[in-house]
Order: sequence, then C-alpha cells, then structure tokens
Amino acid sequence: MTVSASSRPLPARPLFPCARPRPSARAPAPPQASPPLRRRRRPPAAARSSSRACRPASRSPRAEPHVFKDNCCKREVLNLYVYCSNAPGCNAKVILGRYQDHLQQCLFQAVQCSNEKCREPVLRKDLKEHLSAYCQFREEKCLYCKKDVVVINLQNHEENLCPEYPVFCPNNCAKIILKTEVDEHLAVCPEAEQDCPFKHYGCAVTDKRRNLQEHEHSALREHMRLVLEKNVQLEEQISDLHKSLEQKESKIQQLAETIKKLEKEFKQFAQLFGKNGSFLPNIQVFASHIDKSAWLEAQVHQLLQMVNQQQNKFDLRPLMEAVDTVKQKITLLENNDQRLAVLEEETNKHDTHINIHKAQLSKNEERFKLLEGTCYNGKLIWKVTDYKMKKREAVDGHTVSIFSQSFYTSRCGYRLCARAYLNGDGSGRGTHLSLYFVVMRGEFDSLLQWPFRQRVTLMLLDQSGKKNIMETFKPDPNSSSFKRPDGEMNIASGCPRFVAHSVLENAKNAYIKDDTLFLKVAVDLTDLEDL
Repeated sequence: MTVSASSRPLPARPLFPCARPRPSARAPAPPQASPPLRRRRRPPAAARSSSRACRPASRSPRAEPHVFKDNCCKREVLNLYVYCSNAPGCNAKVILGRYQDHLQQCLFQAVQCSNEKCREPVLRKDLKEHLSAYCQFREEKCLYCKKDVVVINLQNHEENLCPEYPVFCPNNCAKIILKTEVDEHLAVCPEAEQDCPFKHYGCAVTDKRRNLQEHEHSALREHMRLVLEKNVQLEEQISDLHKSLEQKESKIQQLAETIKKLEKEFKQFAQLFGKNGSFLPNIQVFASHIDKSAWLEAQVHQLLQMVNQQQNKFDLRPLMEAVDTVKQKITLLENNDQRLAVLEEETNKHDTHINIHKAQLSKNEERFKLLEGTCYNGKLIWKVTDYKMKKREAVDGHTVSIFSQSFYTSRCGYRLCARAYLNGDGSGRGTHLSLYFVVMRGEFDSLLQWPFRQRVTLMLLDQSGKKNIMETFKPDPNSSSFKRPDGEMNIASGCPRFVAHSVLENAKNAYIKDDTLFLKVAVDLTDLEDL
C-alpha cells in the first residue's frame, strides 16, 4: 500500500507520545483560538534533565483511566489517499478509510472460483469468463446425449458412459453406430460370424453373414447329400426300433403261452388233488406251482412295462413325419435346382446392367458436386467437419489423410486441391496437423505453362477472427510436385508441421468450434495469364 501526502499538513507532534489527561465531567472550558505554530529551540542538556517535559510512556507510565485514543490523529490518517495494491492493473486512488470497500469491488482483486472443486484464484474481472469458458469443473452439455457433464469428466463420459456416443462396429464393417444400437446391429451385421443353416445336418462351415447366402448356393448339392445321409440314418434307426419291438412282442407271446400251459397243469393237479387221498404231498406240489405262476406273472408284467416305455421313448410318428418333410424338401430342391441355374444367368445379366448404370450415376453425382462447390478464383475455403472422429481414424490408421474438393485458378486454369493429415505426417506425426498443396491433372493442362510457379499461402482460420495461422511458400520449379501431372495428381508439397495439436485443440483458441475447423488455400494470381 502506498500512502500519499494529504493536501493538509499534519500538526507538529512531540518526539514521544504523551498521554493526555481525560477531560473532567465538569463544564468544558470556552474555546480558545489556537496560537500559530512556532519552532521551539531545543533547551540545553542541563535544562532537559531537570525539566518537567513529557517522558516516554515506558519511563513514566500513566494510569489507564487517564489515557485515551487520539481520534483526531486517527481521522487524519484515515483521510490520507492511498493507491490500490493491485497496481499497475488498477490505478484507483482512494482514502485509507474506504480502502477495504474498494478491494471488495476492485476488478483486479484475486478471488477464488465459485465452483467448489476448482477454487482457482482469478481476477474479479475474469471470473465470469473463467466460469463460462475455462473452469475445468464447469458443466457443459454432452454433444451426443445432451446431459450436463463436468468438463473434466466429459471425455470419459463420451467414451465410456454416453449411450448416444458413436462407435465403430466390433466386427469392423466400417459402419458407425450408437452404443445403444450395438446389439441390434450385431444381429444383422454382414461381417458377423454365423454357422451354416445346414449345421444340424452336418455342414461345419462358419462364415460371415454376407457370405453365407453365396455358400448356400455354391454348396447346394453338398447340402442335399448331407440331408440324404441324415435321412438314411433316420430310416436305419426306425428299422432298428421295429426289430426291437418285434422281438419284445415275440417274447411276450412266448410268456403268454407258458402261462396257458401252467394253467392247464394247475387244473390237472387240482383234479388229482380231489381224487387222491394223500393230502400233504399234493399241497406241497400245489404250493410250488402257485409260486411258479406268480413269478411268471411278475415277469410278464415287467415286460409289458418295458414295452410301454420303449413305445413312449421311441415314438415313430414324429420320426416318420420328419422323414416325409425331408423327402418333400429334397424333391423341391431338385425341382428348383434347374430353375435356379436359369435365374442365376438372368440375374447376372441384370446385375451387369445395373452396375453399369450405377457407375454412370455415381460419376454424374460426383461431377455435379464438383461443379457446385468448385471455385475458379484461385482460393479454397475447406470446411473440415467431425474433427475428433476423423483424427481418431487417422490415429488408428484407417484414414490417414483427407482431400479437399478441387479448385481452379480460372475457368481454364490449373486444377488444384489440398491434403491434410490430422494426426500429422513425417516430422509432425502425432504432434501436428500437416497441410499440403496438390497439383492435379486438369482438362486444359496442355495450354498452361509448366512447371507451376505461383506463390501459395496455406491458412488455418481463427473462427473468432482474431489471429489466423498461415504459411506461404514459392514452388520449386525443379520439384516433381509442380510439373505437369502424369497421373491423377502430383506428390503433395507443403508443411508437415503446419500447426501443433496443443495450439489447435486449446480451448482458449477458437480454431475448432462445434467439432469443425476451416482451412484456406490461396494462390497468388499475379502475372498469370487467362486463356
């Protein structure tokens, strides 16, 4: 704090603070005019030693009831002007008594961020901007699910928690889908592994879903052979079951005949028992025959139960129905085989014509798009959307570079385009965005001067309009990049370290907004003749 002298001079004060006696409660003395201040001469040492002048408080203490604060002096000090301690940012000059009030409103006073987990000190004038743009603990809406998420957790939310975040198919079918739709997509994904529909009949082929239809057509005869073999196996099982049942029935008939024979013997023994007088031997024989008969009945009952179980277990009706169904399918397949061959020939002819028409339509669409977006003034504004996704594809190696639409120096001039490596190329790989200039083969190359010699400027546009990043170079006439193209385009030439990722993706800069950036290529048309 800097204190400035007031315009009013301070009154002269003694060398040592002197306690003033507290005024009595009696009537105050009439006010007297204060005499003019005069400079007193210092008395000699002897006079000083014997005088009754005020001494320091430590040597001649006064009783506390006789000491009071000098409010007049306090008011004078508090009315002194001071400069704000936040200089040079703040140039305010206020009186000392209002200094704390000023600090409560000073725009250059350091205050803590109001977000509880942040508490970062920032200037009061920057607090609003900090809360809206720079605070890592502010809340922003997720671009995909529109939920409010703390900025420091936004990336983790998008990659791991967001249900609407777009991801690549796990089967690498090159389709981008939402996380919530992954299961539905896998059920119809053409790259998903799937068993052949004839696996139940013995086909062991497992292929991608998009190839199974072709496999069914190509292996039709093999599938028919497998179905026939399965049919033969079923017929053999049926015949074995018939034989087993016949054996069981014959055994049952034998047991029934044995029971009838025993019944006859039992009747004979009953007659003998009535005629003969020997009672005990007949009783013993009768008991033995009863036991034998009971054992035979138990055997017959057990065999009947076994036959019923076998009939329930090997019910032939479903097998016969399945065999009939298979025979019908085989007949249909044999009848349709010839028709399929004819239809395949006709389909191939139609496919050939359709492919020719599709190729022509795609060429026309590309030509219309080029004509709609083509510039003929030597300048290109290239809008690159979905920056994060395209950079991730570049990092993974799927799409390393991207090309802009072509543009011309004039209606019949040089045909040019730009090429960008979002994850960098060469010395800038992984750290920079690389931007290149490409000379393409045009319709009027035979009328133009070669090699290409015009000055080229590459720019990254600041979407707030503050500071663009640019690089300018003049083509090397000896480089193959600027000669007349032999193929579709020449080798790209430009800046492998055009802009660092740390600068491009910094939230304080405005090079990327809404996941979109703008690149500009400008060709100097000076001394370039129009055809």
